[in-house]
Amino acid sequence: MQGLLLAGRYRLGDSIGRGGMGRVWRAHDEVLHRAVAVKELTAAQYVQEADRAVLLARTQTEARAAARINHPAVVTVHDVLEHDDRPWIVMELVDGPSLADAVKESGRILPREAARIGLWTLRALRAAHAAGVLHRDVKPGNVLLARDGRVLLTDFGIAQVEGDSTITRTGEIVGSVDYLAPERVSGAAPGPASDLWALGATLFTAVEGKSPFRRTSPISTMQAVVEDEPGELLHADALAPVIQALLRKDPAARPSADEAEAMLAEAAEGRRSSAAQAYVPTQVHVAAPPTPPEKSTAIGVHHAAMPAVPAAGRRKWPRVVAVALAAALVGGGGMFAANHYLSHRTSSNTNSGEDKAGGTSSGSGSDQHKAGSIPDNWVRQNDVEGFSLMLPKGWKRQADGSQIDYTPDGGAHFVRIAVDKSPEWPDSYHHQLDLERQVTKPPGLPDYQQVNLQPNTFRDRSGSLWEFTWTAGNKDTTSGPRHAIEQTYVENDGTEYAIYLSVPSADWDEARQQFDAILRSWEP
Repeated sequence: MQGLLLAGRYRLGDSIGRGGMGRVWRAHDEVLHRAVAVKELTAAQYVQEADRAVLLARTQTEARAAARINHPAVVTVHDVLEHDDRPWIVMELVDGPSLADAVKESGRILPREAARIGLWTLRALRAAHAAGVLHRDVKPGNVLLARDGRVLLTDFGIAQVEGDSTITRTGEIVGSVDYLAPERVSGAAPGPASDLWALGATLFTAVEGKSPFRRTSPISTMQAVVEDEPGELLHADALAPVIQALLRKDPAARPSADEAEAMLAEAAEGRRSSAAQAYVPTQVHVAAPPTPPEKSTAIGVHHAAMPAVPAAGRRKWPRVVAVALAAALVGGGGMFAANHYLSHRTSSNTNSGEDKAGGTSSGSGSDQHKAGSIPDNWVRQNDVEGFSLMLPKGWKRQADGSQIDYTPDGGAHFVRIAVDKSPEWPDSYHHQLDLERQVTKPPGLPDYQQVNLQPNTFRDRSGSLWEFTWTAGNKDTTSGPRHAIEQTYVENDGTEYAIYLSVPSADWDEARQQFDAILRSWEP
């Protein structure tokens, strides 16, 4: 793709960003001799013809929306074109990271700087609203921080332009779920106050380093948006009452854009806004009765002996694959030494059992739990690599190079996590298709059978589910029929996560239920 000439004038350079719908390239305009950014809608490659028309219409809407806004804090759109049956947008090149990247790099943003960022983002929104445009997807990934100090709002791809018909299908929710205003989740028509609510959630993420309402699934996240108050603001200082004011559930109870601008200006100077404080509801705190301390179980690190992988059996995988897959040749037969990650289907499957620490899957006794819930006796594992998940007591962490496993029995049953901060595939589904092609090549996996491989949505992000069976050899951790499942998805910051479960086929029914519980508990 690098070096491709679009419309006879835009020469693609290196890839500088990726999102759920497309990829952004640095490019050179050979007519005006300037650097530009070109947004490629990669999603158009993998949809049906009717959906491709919808994507093209959304792209045209984005260009029209941005073209109606004349403000230095809005990324300028230069051109829209079609190439290879998909739309491309030529935009102003912003040299610098997104707010999401900055939070990921630094952990959180200082309150005064966050207030300055919020102030410019609000000014961009005010200009958009004055032009009759609602952004509808304000989030840290769409706020760009130029190295010269400018703050710019981008990606009006799901904007709604006054006078245009709605492009989305009936009942479709557009935007990142944890930044959707409560009225939008409830089905009400959005307004300027909805964008301001999303700005409040964005600023919460900036100063606290985490989204205020994100939960373990899109449904639970939307429920939290509507019903829960945001978590405690521990690092917001003078910005705290402004964020609380913007995150009022009732859009009529939020400050206007004029009021919010004044509040943010005060916070940017380190002053606490009394006007913002007036919007913060009085809270009554009731002390909870003390609870007896829980008995803790130490989870040690167990390095199980893993089969050696000779150099001749290694393959050059994309980075996320290298974390989870390794192939080995043993005497002329095939051996899958490192397995994969996990997959998950976003369905109504429930989990009603768990593996015992001894490694067998029983589902009886105290380990049984109510369908759709996480068992009470599971424990949360906060991994040093930055992710968190809940597992049965007794599952131990073991690491072999860059792969991280949790297992109760040295690898007969195990969960494996892979993390790729720079995925090379346009989406998780096509990534898994390529993995499947690799494991079916000789020597591959003996008796490989696909059960399911399809794109899905996980945590409101595009993902893919892969379920399959194969027969392990005598030199694997366990021999005989095995069953595996993997959920791969790309987070808001562009990191691809793969969560993989592998067990003996005889234990599959309960392991599948466990997997759903693990996914419910997942925290990146």
